[in-house]
Amino acid sequence: MKSSMYVEFQGKQVDEKEIVAKAKKIWVENGNKASELKSLKLYIKPEENTAYYVFNDEVTGGFPLD
Repeated sequence: MKSSMYVEFQGKQVDEKEIVAKAKKIWVENGNKASELKSLKLYIKPEENTAYYVFNDEVTGGFPLD
């Protein structure tokens, strides 16, 4: 089964795959190996135009949805 998820708000559309890719990029840019990422939780807050992440149930942060 193929699936897609999009978040739409204020005339914008954000693709789930793009958000996941951006979060994984942040993980690697912070000096971690991609293979060390065991879990990723994402929380989308359209009213704040922000995606918040939790890596491996420990590391938290956020990034703009632009």
